[in-house]
Amino acid sequence: MTYRATLAYDGSAYQGFQRQAGDTPTIQLALERAIAAVTGQSVTVNAAGRTDSGVHAVGQVIAFDVDWSHGPHDLLRAVNAHLPDDIALQDMRQQHGFHPRYDALARCYRYTVIQAGQRQPLWRNSAWWVRQPLDMNRLQQAADLLRGRHDFAAFGQPPQGENTVREMYRSGWTRHTEHFGARLVYEVEGTAFLHHMVRRMVGLQVEVGRGVVDLQTFARIFASADLSMVKVIAPPQGLVLWRVRYPDDPPTTGGGSG
Repeated sequence: MTYRATLAYDGSAYQGFQRQAGDTPTIQLALERAIAAVTGQSVTVNAAGRTDSGVHAVGQVIAFDVDWSHGPHDLLRAVNAHLPDDIALQDMRQQHGFHPRYDALARCYRYTVIQAGQRQPLWRNSAWWVRQPLDMNRLQQAADLLRGRHDFAAFGQPPQGENTVREMYRSGWTRHTEHFGARLVYEVEGTAFLHHMVRRMVGLQVEVGRGVVDLQTFARIFASADLSMVKVIAPPQGLVLWRVRYPDDPPTTGGGSG
């Protein structure tokens, strides 16, 4: 039987989601070992997105096949009991034939930038500290250019055999005042993402917000489809896989960030 689950994790201690050679710590390896410990069966866990080293998730979606004679909630609790504290299943259900990557309609990522005069230790594993003030109008103007269907080759490399055209349904920034300065959150939702794509998008937008790159240069770099043109890649710890949308999701109400 195929089990579908939502997964949350702090990726700070892991070399990304995907299993690697040997005992390299990855999210997939920890999951597969925990499931094997509970069921006595060797499994392969598939995911909606293969997050990079240091990247987090609150809405990663996974699936695996296993024989289990009890209910899905019992399996969830048993697997969570064998997972480290920085990885936890949030829900689980049976869904025959489900594949978290191929069935997904869209993926949503959030990236957090801390704008503060001094470093903020409590945010060190979950945000990018930027000392200089960032211009929200310029950030949003750059974000607006990323919405729609475009060639995103300037921001990432595709898996083997895939093109670099993607569609972004939303791309926008919000600012939250904090006692130390501000917390800036970028949210982007699209059909799929290239390797390091969101981090390069954020890196170049922050350069626009700093005034180092103007909007016309941003647009020219985006249109160039030249990966070498983007010089700044935002660090991984600010990035979170927020949610994944599927055809069977309940309808949502209200607007999104523009």
